[in-house]
Amino acid sequence: MKFEFAELPYAYDALEPHIDKQTMEIHHTKHHKAYFEKFTAALNDSEYADKSIEEIFANISKAPAVIRNNGGGYYNHNLFWHCMSPNGGGNPTGRLAEAINQKFGSLDEFKTKFNEAASNRFGSGWAWLCVKSDKSLSICSSANQDNPLMDVADCMGTPVMGLDVWEHAYYLKYQNRRPDYIGAFWNVVDWKSIGERYERLISQ
Repeated sequence: MKFEFAELPYAYDALEPHIDKQTMEIHHTKHHKAYFEKFTAALNDSEYADKSIEEIFANISKAPAVIRNNGGGYYNHNLFWHCMSPNGGGNPTGRLAEAINQKFGSLDEFKTKFNEAASNRFGSGWAWLCVKSDKSLSICSSANQDNPLMDVADCMGTPVMGLDVWEHAYYLKYQNRRPDYIGAFWNVVDWKSIGERYERLISQ
């Protein structure tokens, strides 16, 4: 497989004032790019070189730590950038909205549970909204650069939305105030993109 490092789908300052330009630029060009470079370098001449990232994650417990950590960082950030938009915020619509209401009772209750997963993740990691194998929704979190596609995950599923709660994602603007950053995320969340991802998964 050939993996690529893509530009963001919007300008670095497009999510201001909720997420600042400097954080976005450093996050993308330094952190995400470093994960990409280390991941692809580790794949060269390895038994994983021709596998898809989903195939790699499905047996990640047998892979070297450099592939697990950097492959996770590469994939997680690719998803994260597309969970946000300068035209974001608002509410989900269509079948995603229906599924959220059915599973969690209301959008507000869903946000509360997601905020708890993101806030209570000790140290560095991610909060996720996932589609499980039975097509139901679930909220969970993972440490470091792990994700629910990995065979080491506490909760298995395919992420449709992820929030990075590593300090590098918010510290320049929010310092130690992670809950403020999580709250700001809802102003830029791209429900259209997340809804389309959900539709593709439940149609498979």
